[in-house]
Amino acid sequence: VTNTVALVPGYLGATLAQWQDIRAQKARLSYLLPASALGGLMGGWLLLNTGEKLFREIVPYLILLASLLLAAQDPVRAWVLRRIEHANAHAARENWLIALPVGLGAIYGGYFGAGLSVIVLAVLGVVLEDTLTRLNALKQAIAFSGNLAAAIFFLFSGQVDWGAAALMALGALAGGALGGRFAGQVKPAVLRWVVVLVGLVVAVFYWVG
Repeated sequence: VTNTVALVPGYLGATLAQWQDIRAQKARLSYLLPASALGGLMGGWLLLNTGEKLFREIVPYLILLASLLLAAQDPVRAWVLRRIEHANAHAARENWLIALPVGLGAIYGGYFGAGLSVIVLAVLGVVLEDTLTRLNALKQAIAFSGNLAAAIFFLFSGQVDWGAAALMALGALAGGALGGRFAGQVKPAVLRWVVVLVGLVVAVFYWVG
């Protein structure tokens, strides 16, 4: 709970750092941000009403899956887009097919959060055809939306350690802003493999832990 609240400034800093790429995708934001916010609320509710042990056990597998999806992004995305185009002739239906996995990723983020950026970026890379730099910017806004919704929900739980949250928030804000600027300047291929590597390291960390 404290970690989710503390990370809000970090996601905000990352979002602002890539705002130029984000605001050019307003049509996508119109349906992805509500899906993310709803998912974040559901994840927060699950965290306060269920045990964490089982979820912690499956976290490394989720992060590993996301890393592998990102590594194999192009062929997987081509297959998924063909399926979407074949199944739906209407753009509105396609939008909801894209929003659904984003919402599921936000549920994970509201519940646990570790490796959330890897998971959301992998989902976007699979269901949307765009440059990784623009998708990474979109991911920042989606992660911020879901995290903020869960954090607001947690404010009324009485379980936030505000001292720890304040210290973590300072580091998250600086890291989010610097990371967002770095992601906007690095080559897409390099960015992809950096994220894949980070995802693998996080997955191994949770396996060992």
